[in-house]
Amino acid sequence: MLRKIRVWDAPTRLFHWSLTVAVIALVITANLGGTAMEWHFWLGYAVLALLLFRLVWGVLGGHWSRFSAFVYSPKEVVNYLRGKSIPKDRIGHNPVGALSVYAFLVMLTLQGFSGLFSDDEIFTTGPFAHLVSGEWVSNATWYHKDIGQYILMALIALHVTAIMFYLFKKKQNLIKPMLTGDKLLDFPAPSSSDKTSDRIKALVILAISAGIIVGALQWFG
Repeated sequence: MLRKIRVWDAPTRLFHWSLTVAVIALVITANLGGTAMEWHFWLGYAVLALLLFRLVWGVLGGHWSRFSAFVYSPKEVVNYLRGKSIPKDRIGHNPVGALSVYAFLVMLTLQGFSGLFSDDEIFTTGPFAHLVSGEWVSNATWYHKDIGQYILMALIALHVTAIMFYLFKKKQNLIKPMLTGDKLLDFPAPSSSDKTSDRIKALVILAISAGIIVGALQWFG
């Protein structure tokens, strides 16, 4: 018997798609340059707020959105890659997907923070560039415009490739559950809480996260 399980709560889904749209817009505005860089900065601030929200939601969110639900040992990752998966791997993030999530969160955070201290010496200067030495600004700019950008591009390409692999090779649609929130499983599993109170809690956390970013910009910028 198939059971419908709520895997991804609404706040997690909104976070995922908001982050996706923001990252795409960041790439576009960075390549357009000029006046589009103003949008680039605001989009960067939005991403930092989203990342701060996800950090908190990884502790307080629905069951499968919590970091504790997708922490795997090296042995579990190796076993998964060898085809020795367990039922849990089919619910939320599998061991490889978990590594992808952590990599994205870390690299996006580094990209966002390096942007705050960057200076292209032509049109745009990060709001925190005046707080550090010229050497730090130079290094942050190099990382933001070169290595950090390319690592993120590689992660995005790998992420899309993995989704296509699971869709066409393993016949697992990873996109639909991130849209609907639900998965059909042939074994019992806990559902993520996704009540109105959870969504209000998420909204409060997001508002506080945005407030912290805006406050930091006002205080240090």
